[in-house]
Amino acid sequence: FVDAATLAPQRITLQDGKSIDLKLPAGVETGTQMRLTGKGQQGPGGAGDAIITIEVKPHPFFTRDGDNVLLDLPITLDEAVKGGKVKVPTVDGPVMLGVPAGSTSGKVLRLRGKGFTGKNGTRGDQLVRLQIDVPADDPAIKALVEGWQDSRAVRAHLGV
Repeated sequence: FVDAATLAPQRITLQDGKSIDLKLPAGVETGTQMRLTGKGQQGPGGAGDAIITIEVKPHPFFTRDGDNVLLDLPITLDEAVKGGKVKVPTVDGPVMLGVPAGSTSGKVLRLRGKGFTGKNGTRGDQLVRLQIDVPADDPAIKALVEGWQDSRAVRAHLGV
């Protein structure tokens, strides 16, 4: 996944035992086929062409949406309330991302140019969806919200 996103060269071994570095094309995805002229099996007219079919394996936490990379990023309650910088993995390596104060679960932040390279040569973005991770049994958080009640109608837009 990461190699396809960053167009990293792939070392492949041909049927004759020779190894070559395969340069991935822009817009590469599962099913992309590449023709290597003269690198196939010998026939009556000489060596044929080798056909390489690319398979992009899934990633444990990145998903692909066109040329964009999607990531669900857990953040703590205090990072959501106060905001701040958090380290975020990207296909190019970790970067620091500013989380705005008052962020909610589901908020999507964009890292420009951190996605797949499209057929036109430009890179997509990485879309980071925030997910606030509240500890299940933290006495300090329970004490913090004890006696506090949110009176907003946060589900009114859903008709309930």
